[in-house]
Amino acid sequence: MLCPFCNHIETKVVDSRDTQENKAIRRRRECESCEKRFSTYETYEGFQTLIVKKNGVKEPYDRTKIERGLRRAFEKRPGAETSIENILGELENYIQNQQKHEMTSRELGDTVLRLIKEEDPVAYVRFASVYKSFGSLERFRKFLEQV
Repeated sequence: MLCPFCNHIETKVVDSRDTQENKAIRRRRECESCEKRFSTYETYEGFQTLIVKKNGVKEPYDRTKIERGLRRAFEKRPGAETSIENILGELENYIQNQQKHEMTSRELGDTVLRLIKEEDPVAYVRFASVYKSFGSLERFRKFLEQV
C-alpha cells in the first residue's frame, strides 16, 4: 500500500475494525518512512452492476460519485460521517441483493433518496433539490409541503 503523503511503499497496519455491519474492514495504517497515519477500507467487490443513465449510456456503479453527493447533502449535519457510511453500506447491500447486471440511474437515485430520508430530513431536502432538479420555486415549494 502506497503512503498517500510520501508515496513510500512500506506501511504497517496499526488497527483493524469492522464497519458497515461487518461488510467492510477499516484499517489504520502507518507509513514506515514518514510515520503519518491514514485509513483504508477493504470491501467485497462482488459482481459489477452497470448504471443505465437517462441518455442510455451505461457505466459501472461508482461509490465515490454517490459519496460525493452525500457529503454535500450532509455538510455540517450532526453525525454526518456515520450517516454517510450507513447509507453507502445499505445502498451497496441493496444493489448486491438485487443481483441485476443493470440498474437505471432513476432506481439508484430513488433508493439513495429513501435511505437519506430515513437518516436526516435536512440532508434529504438538500439531496432532493439537486437530484430532482425542480426547475421552479413553485415545484420546490410543493415538494417541501409534501415532506
